[in-house]
Amino acid sequence: MPDFTTTLNRKRVFLTGHTGFKGSWLALWLNRLGAEVYGYSLPPPTEPSNFVLSRVEPLLAGHTLADIRNAKALDTAIRDAEPDVILHLAAQPLVRLSYDSPRETFDVNVIGTAALLDAVRAIKKPCAVIVVTSDKCYENREQVWGCRESDPMGGFDPYSASKGAVELVAASYRRSFFPPARLAEHGVRLATARAGNVIGGGDWAKDRIVTDMVAALVAGKPVPVRNPHAVRPWQHVLEPLSGYLTLAAAMLADNDPRWCDGWNFGPLPGGDGTVGGLADEFVAAWGSGSWLDASQPGQPHEAAVLRLCIDKACNELGWLPRWGRRETVARTARWYRSVLLEKADARTECMADIEHYSQTHSKRVV
Repeated sequence: MPDFTTTLNRKRVFLTGHTGFKGSWLALWLNRLGAEVYGYSLPPPTEPSNFVLSRVEPLLAGHTLADIRNAKALDTAIRDAEPDVILHLAAQPLVRLSYDSPRETFDVNVIGTAALLDAVRAIKKPCAVIVVTSDKCYENREQVWGCRESDPMGGFDPYSASKGAVELVAASYRRSFFPPARLAEHGVRLATARAGNVIGGGDWAKDRIVTDMVAALVAGKPVPVRNPHAVRPWQHVLEPLSGYLTLAAAMLADNDPRWCDGWNFGPLPGGDGTVGGLADEFVAAWGSGSWLDASQPGQPHEAAVLRLCIDKACNELGWLPRWGRRETVARTARWYRSVLLEKADARTECMADIEHYSQTHSKRVV
């Protein structure tokens, strides 16, 4: 399997959503790998933001602030970038916000993805395209076993349903315009990536468990936890990003049509856990504090159990998670304590985590 640490060197990468939490980490990592990164996104969605604190913009070869639905701006930016790889992360990423703004959620996530894939059609340039969706894209029946890539798409809330719809859009474009059996003709390799619940330093999005925990702990207050018994496939932000990069390297290496498909990136079996359990571990890693059950009758529906099966990525891509949940929580708590309380440099902390992750061998730990 090609090694993305060398394959992506000097490659031109078009990254949407680069001002967001995951996007800013991915831009830093790609820069470390020697890639030329061309970002396309709205301004940072939060204040503070990792994009600003880690000074990501000076590292970019291109930086376009525009809406993913702006077809003209998007087409121009992609043509200028002449990308070898496109990583599509731009989205409305919040379940709770999707209840307040369902139409905008569908518009940004679904129509925005169609706009991107139309732009790919227009440039007629061979490239690898990875559309990032979510573990919530599946019709989740809350079974004991994890969702597999062959399971049907679905989604209860507007956000989850929008991500299931994005998967259908990508599959339609792949079949209609970029058929894997004819890669030699068009050269566009199109895949989707579905990641678990991501945590890590630099996330300040509203209604995220780590954001809520950090805000409460810094203020010396108990952490409000709205769904303490819900089970989620927790993973550090670097885990799915390494999956995207591994998949991109494989897609660049050859015309094997099997890469043009959906891929799950999550923790190993046993790596998931309850929200309350995560709060216990985070408080312990922080060194002080407590949490309380803030669930309320009639609050917006969120799945009680969500698990991913990652057998396909492990067996076919050779990808494995490197950090178990304990290290994931410890590294996340350390990042926030260092940056917020000790006034450490955010980019330095991010790069230290990337370096440590890069030197860690895949291992089966929880």
